Amino acid sequence: MSDSAKWYVAHTYSGYENAVKTTIEKFVAHRNLQDMILDIQIPMEKVTEVTDAGSMKEVERKIFPGYVLIKMVMNDETWHVVRNVRGVTGFVGSANKAIPLTEDEVLALGMEKREIVVRYQVGDHVRITEGSMATFTGVVEDIEPDKNKVTVVVTMFGREIPVELELDQVEVLEG
Repeated sequence: MSDSAKWYVAHTYSGYENAVKTTIEKFVAHRNLQDMILDIQIPMEKVTEVTDAGSMKEVERKIFPGYVLIKMVMNDETWHVVRNVRGVTGFVGSANKAIPLTEDEVLALGMEKREIVVRYQVGDHVRITEGSMATFTGVVEDIEPDKNKVTVVVTMFGREIPVELELDQVEVLEG
């Protein structure tokens, strides 16, 4: 995450989230603020609802109704642009001081993902670099990049045991 641009949470009237997002995007385009307000998100989740007729349908629902997340460089101009949008009641924080989300909060919300370059593939011999199994070696059995998981089969006490790890907890054995 850039040091200057951080994620902030703007509080909106309920039901105004999409209008607020659209209005801020228009302000950004008209005032040429693309380098100051980088991204605007309304976190959504897919849920399956049972209709009156008894059938199932998948719908998207706001995870945080009444809130819009904005990645921006906070200064007087950007604060006023967002704060004066119809439907925005303020920023999450204390008084007139908006408090940015921490990097852990941003990752937990899924707003930004760390990119991990995987230099191994199924069948490669690898060394575990972290955790209680650090220094053990094994063979990659499965890789799930979308879940940040790799399954490595290690031999322990003469038995092969599959171990599930995070992608960055293993490295390819050279040679």
